[in-house]
Amino acid sequence: MKVFVLNCGSSSVKYQLIDTDLEKMEKQQEVVLARGSVEKIGLVPSSSSYQVVQENPLFLPQRQSKLPPPEKETVEIVDHIAAIRHAIKCLTNEKTGVMRDAAEIQAVGHRMVHGGEKFKKSHVIDKEVLRNIQECVEFAPLHNPHNLRGYYATYDLFPNIPQVAVFDTAFHQTMPPYAYLYGLPYAIYQKHGIRRYGFHGSSHRYVTYRVGQLCGVNPDQLRIITVHLGNGCSMTAVDHGKSIDTTMGFTPLEGLLMGTRTGDLDASVPLTLMVKEEISVAEVNAMMNKHSGLYGISGVSNDMREVIMAATEQKRDRAKIAIDMFCYRITKYVGAYTAAMGGLDHVVFTGGIGENSPLIRELSMRNLEFLGIEVDSQLNKMENMVEGKISKGKVGVWVVPTNEELVIARDTIRAIQGVNCS
Repeated sequence: MKVFVLNCGSSSVKYQLIDTDLEKMEKQQEVVLARGSVEKIGLVPSSSSYQVVQENPLFLPQRQSKLPPPEKETVEIVDHIAAIRHAIKCLTNEKTGVMRDAAEIQAVGHRMVHGGEKFKKSHVIDKEVLRNIQECVEFAPLHNPHNLRGYYATYDLFPNIPQVAVFDTAFHQTMPPYAYLYGLPYAIYQKHGIRRYGFHGSSHRYVTYRVGQLCGVNPDQLRIITVHLGNGCSMTAVDHGKSIDTTMGFTPLEGLLMGTRTGDLDASVPLTLMVKEEISVAEVNAMMNKHSGLYGISGVSNDMREVIMAATEQKRDRAKIAIDMFCYRITKYVGAYTAAMGGLDHVVFTGGIGENSPLIRELSMRNLEFLGIEVDSQLNKMENMVEGKISKGKVGVWVVPTNEELVIARDTIRAIQGVNCS
């Protein structure tokens, strides 16, 4: 079954076409046919990238260099419907397409950022599911509306095929109340749903599954800490296959230091800033989400590569402090989550920074030898290592490229077939 996987943002559409079904999942014979993106929707000019893949997603990281380069072009895209039409045009192109006709698409899987407490698993979208997703918009006003645009656009194009919502928050719905509640009056939680929800669920779920494959042990038998590091960063304690705690909270602002987000912060700080700086709620919110983190501390960039360059080549102290803060919080949460699970079997790094920065991995794992964590410096620095183990201690430390699209495609099939999506 060809599943069209969509991740729609405010001005972008990222997509993959994946051939999968229950039998192919079982035999690990799934194929990513093609992938692409449309950026700067509604702006002049917009841009498009399209790449034929034709590879098994589980082995794709090792074969990236053998793929044909992406086809890039400048296009005029006024809205999400036009972006998705353009994606379909690329997929059915006479020369480089991987389908003869759009009718070959049999299902659409959508990334939905926030499912609140309403969704503990992925669902086929019907009127009730759609209404409940819309009710969650207040929790993720910067994400859910754009995810929904993708649904409405594809429904206009494919009204007769099933569409499935896969929620970032669903994986974390196994957290116990003592982990997800804040120390506010319980009535506030009951009235407004203010609690820790967690995000990056599809990524944490995939790398948990993958490290189990790589070490030959079912994740249900393991205690794993997953570390997703990108512009947004989060860590999850996965105890015997279930998320029991995660660093992001009510919004993606909590937890680790990130590209432009503060991470953990005393709740009195924004209140104090509003008084001292005479700024509004909107302004302090923008400061904490868009002008803080690596960018705010270093004064250089929200891109870790540029911050590292500034710290090592330019000897800029603030850049070094930003790196130390970033890594210290990871180290601290490893200790906390090991205690929460009563032990630790594996740590898994993923995301743009987690997959590509040996320095950050090394610094983050310092001083953890007492837990059995010992990074092998040579393995950690291998330039051609895209997936594998980088440790020599009793606790496995791994690098695993994330694959949220594969999780979405698989859950789309499971939801349609009525199979458990957890």
